[in-house]
Amino acid sequence: MITDPAARSAQTHIYWFRNDLRLEDNPALRQACQRAGHLLFVYCHRSVSVATRWNVPRTSPHRQHFLRSGLADLATQLASYGSQLLEVEGDPAKVLLALAHSIGATTIHCEEIAAPEEQGDLAALRAAGLTVEALWQSSLLDPAALPFPCAALPEVFTHFRILVEREQVAPSAPLARPTTIPPLPPAFEALAETWAVVPDVLQDVHLATARSSFPYALPAFYGGPSAAAEHLRQYFGGELAHTYKLSRNGLTGVDYSTKFSPWLACGALSARVVCAALRQFEAEHGANDSTYWIWFELMWRDYFRFLHLQHGGALYRAQGLSSLGQPSHDAHRFEAWCQARTSEPLVNAGMTELSATGYLSNRLRQIVASYLVHDLGCDWRAGAAWFEAQLIDYDVYSNQGNWLYIAGRGTDPRNGRRFKLQKQMRDHDPDGAYRRLWATQGTAQVELK
Repeated sequence: MITDPAARSAQTHIYWFRNDLRLEDNPALRQACQRAGHLLFVYCHRSVSVATRWNVPRTSPHRQHFLRSGLADLATQLASYGSQLLEVEGDPAKVLLALAHSIGATTIHCEEIAAPEEQGDLAALRAAGLTVEALWQSSLLDPAALPFPCAALPEVFTHFRILVEREQVAPSAPLARPTTIPPLPPAFEALAETWAVVPDVLQDVHLATARSSFPYALPAFYGGPSAAAEHLRQYFGGELAHTYKLSRNGLTGVDYSTKFSPWLACGALSARVVCAALRQFEAEHGANDSTYWIWFELMWRDYFRFLHLQHGGALYRAQGLSSLGQPSHDAHRFEAWCQARTSEPLVNAGMTELSATGYLSNRLRQIVASYLVHDLGCDWRAGAAWFEAQLIDYDVYSNQGNWLYIAGRGTDPRNGRRFKLQKQMRDHDPDGAYRRLWATQGTAQVELK
């Protein structure tokens, strides 16, 4: 760390926004502001034209639109400090290395993401000679505050939660925004002319806004920290938190669940800020089973993150953490699932909503995932790739963890979760309202054989 003010003033650093699109409660950003004399803020868009091994895109127009609105808001907040956000496109390691060389920077600050592709980016930058200061900051609880090292994370979520609660592990208070931000590098304007990509995705998208449970095309649901903060205020400003456990398995509507997940996923909102608002609500209005359940689900979110710190790339193997063999796969059935052409109306309705809106209730995510793996006999990794492409609240940790959970290849002792469709319809769509809302017509269906 540079302590001499003169030496510090000569240092140009890069801050690379990843899944932390906020100024509030951002330790890595605060560190960068403390250490740099000049600071370049960068967001790198990966190419959207590259398909996965399952022949599905890496991202959808829904995800792109939500991200673009979030970046626009972040750029506005940076502008209030007299700074700017440089959006570039390409392989992050190559683009950031070239940017660093062009401005004479040797240090990049960013958040730590414990997933293979994201770790590969950091390894490539370090191998090229750059110093990468990556801080872990996406979980509610600090891994160092847990009553066990992450290498000894309990194999079952319930054991993890009980230990955390018994030891009364609590999150740190959220950090305020930086009071000041270092100036941009002197060559910023020339740099922007060469590297900046023009945001062009905030055009109208074909979003079924009236039916969407997260209508991201409306300003109240934009992807940035301003909309996130206002949603948080409104959610805890009423009684929704006191009824959450009763409504959380709803299938449609903006109020049946907290709807924090899209902003948590892109980092426009931090888990510590959510928890602080929850505790304030409980202090003023009282705690109950529903407010506890919001904490409970923040614990699940943390557990999937700590599972990545423990197992890393093993979570991305075909067998996951299990001793099961190679999963079966049927490309024809997988395509039918993606396109809502199965023989099950509830599954088709869910997949139609997902494609039309980029969002799906937690209950339906479990139902359609179970159907793909256990009824259609397809590879869980293909389903995970489709969710990655479609979901505006895609989160690498939760997505991988939940698909492993459904497939029985994670840490769940019950060897997978198979949901019986008839029971799910009776329990959650008894009058068929959801199926009618998202009914598909005139499409050939794939029957199970």
